[in-house]
Amino acid sequence: MESISPLFSSSTEVRYSPPWQDLSIIGIAGSSGSGKSSVAMEIVKSLNLPWVVILVMDSFYKTLTPEQHHKAHANEYDFDCPESIDFDNLVETLRDLKKGKKANIPIYSFAEHQRQRNTTTLYSPHVIILEGILALHDPRIVEMLDVKIFVEADMDVCLGRRILRDVRERGRDIEGIIKQWFEFVKPSYTRFVEPQRSISDIIIPRGIENKTAIDMVVKHIQRKLQEKSDNHTEALRKLGLVAAEVELPSNVHVLPSTPQIIGMNTILQTPETQQEDFIFYFDRLVSILIERALDMTSYVSANVETPQGSTYLGLHPKGIVSAVAILRGGSCMETALKRSIPDCLTGRLLIQTNESNEEPELHYLKLPSRIEEHTTVILIDSQMSSGGAALMAVRVLIDHGVEQGRIVFVTCAAGERGLKRLTAVYPRINVIVGRIEEEGEPRWIEKRYFGC
Repeated sequence: MESISPLFSSSTEVRYSPPWQDLSIIGIAGSSGSGKSSVAMEIVKSLNLPWVVILVMDSFYKTLTPEQHHKAHANEYDFDCPESIDFDNLVETLRDLKKGKKANIPIYSFAEHQRQRNTTTLYSPHVIILEGILALHDPRIVEMLDVKIFVEADMDVCLGRRILRDVRERGRDIEGIIKQWFEFVKPSYTRFVEPQRSISDIIIPRGIENKTAIDMVVKHIQRKLQEKSDNHTEALRKLGLVAAEVELPSNVHVLPSTPQIIGMNTILQTPETQQEDFIFYFDRLVSILIERALDMTSYVSANVETPQGSTYLGLHPKGIVSAVAILRGGSCMETALKRSIPDCLTGRLLIQTNESNEEPELHYLKLPSRIEEHTTVILIDSQMSSGGAALMAVRVLIDHGVEQGRIVFVTCAAGERGLKRLTAVYPRINVIVGRIEEEGEPRWIEKRYFGC
């Protein structure tokens, strides 16, 4: 399957695709108790990467009617036939993740035989391992799979494993487990599960003991991830070349070179400046940047009766203003942020650059609740050089429902090429910059601020 290029361009638009778009999906099917989960976990363990996740098909069991719920507790409901799985929901979820969007994964309680009200949010995995007895059943899912795996084991062994699992983890009794096995599980294996074997790419007998087959899968995934990483890095390089040919746009607002601003930057860039003085003047500079960013938010008219009895025609902020810090540079700007907006809701993004290939990598995110409804979202980072982390951060906000025109990116220092690259992809965001720095200047502000 050909991967999507991370950079799309035309005469009117340049678009950025993050590394997790067009993710790889590995399907693992097999009988109940065949060792599918163990194989999936061994693959994840061998890869040892934060963006490889297991998606268990059991989460997508359909919500039961009262009659079906009664049958389930009496071990008389068939959970092993295709009709028990909400395939439409599963297909939609996989398609959203394939496009780089976030998805809400259902939570199913085996003790209650019901889908729970709360869900788990899944966003930005590079690889998903879809594990379930019917992972290769639906043609719509098979079409999205990069690798199709079938795990097989002796049926008596499978029954023994199922008894141990259901007694320990799901609170079932042995009599009910055996009843379900012969009435539903075994017939469904013959009718629905075993036929998936013929369309699989890799058949793994002996499950987790088959190290050779698992190693083949791991090496294939590693090749796919390296290919996508190379494409992403090359696309960022090409985007830099495209951006270099344009002028700095009007939505980039650089603080004027007044004596006050120049004086503060002189203190900040003097190596002999003591840390407490550095923190004081840095906070003061960031306060000016945040106040400039507040000029970019929306306001509504408000008439105020003054203590003198006159009416003042003023303004109130329209809606909620929140902020998201790109760690760790953005965290040293939060003191000034809170002084300017004391009740500001804040979130975090940890984006680190891989030193081996200069590729930005998303490791962690926690955004304010209902951020998509906020009038303005201020994205903060102390420095921006190439713009790779900023591109990724803005994409994360957009994927979580924030309109591009509501984002204000604030940074103390930025390279001109990085600014052009960012605004070429996202022309409707506003950018507030303290000063334009030399291209390729290393990050140093947060080290001076935190002293380490």
